[in-house]
Amino acid sequence: MDTRQLNHFVAIYENGTLSGAAAAQRLAISAISRHLTNLEQDLGTRLFTRKARGLEPTAAGHRLKNHATLILKAMADAETDVRQAGGAIAGEVSIGMAYSAIKAIGVEFVERVLADFPQVKLSLTESLSGATLMNLMATDIDLALVFNPPGDGRLKSLPVLEEQLVCVGTPQLLGSGKGPIPLDDVLELPLILLRQGASSRAIVDDAALLKKLEARARLQMNSVQAIAGSLLRGLGCAVGTELFMREHIESGALVFRPIVSPQMSRKLYLCELAGRPPRFALEAMSELIMELVQNNVERGDWKARMLR
Repeated sequence: MDTRQLNHFVAIYENGTLSGAAAAQRLAISAISRHLTNLEQDLGTRLFTRKARGLEPTAAGHRLKNHATLILKAMADAETDVRQAGGAIAGEVSIGMAYSAIKAIGVEFVERVLADFPQVKLSLTESLSGATLMNLMATDIDLALVFNPPGDGRLKSLPVLEEQLVCVGTPQLLGSGKGPIPLDDVLELPLILLRQGASSRAIVDDAALLKKLEARARLQMNSVQAIAGSLLRGLGCAVGTELFMREHIESGALVFRPIVSPQMSRKLYLCELAGRPPRFALEAMSELIMELVQNNVERGDWKARMLR
């Protein structure tokens, strides 16, 4: 099995017909068919089921597509990376950031990439931390800036900062003061939480504490906009950070109180897949992200403590 066979296989998979793959690869249909037959013989399994209107991938075909995508992308990245050694930083980079990270540095990050790295083709995705990690594991993104990632040998996680959790809600629910609020009092409030699952870890990494919060929650949502709207309507309070609803806090529509007894915090990490080779472009993006985060913390725009 070589890269030429993999390219032909991916073309068949994506087009669903030998004729479509042949056109995409600029080969005769007989040549594409021969490559597929040879590949199936080499692997000792059928990769497609022949149908009247085309080819349908088998389970083995789907598995090979995942491997082929990784292999071909790694080879393209390697070629780009080596060619640019000693030259300008270039290539495609896909980055996923949690909602709060995008809010803090997203626009500034894009501006700096456009100004300082004009040959980098950037893809930036905003999602909740759980979804961002899933995208990283599926190799849909190269770097992930997320909160409280799980311990996983497939991940290389660099701690970035730690921020204290607060309770956010309307003055009618939390009062007008900014004094701390004990966790036991928070549990008596009508709570709105992120939906259970990977995204919940972004709020608190303590499984026992998370169960307490979820057991008392009035609503669980997987949408920041829905949570914000519900908070503004006075439907409940949320456990989060000051940055999470900063513009509404600054307007006076919402207030926040630090949670104590115990004090709660969450940590931000910069993650990538451990098994992937280093690239100049990824190193440059990682350094830029760390620089922007530190600048925001030092200016006081991001109320947090740097961990590096």
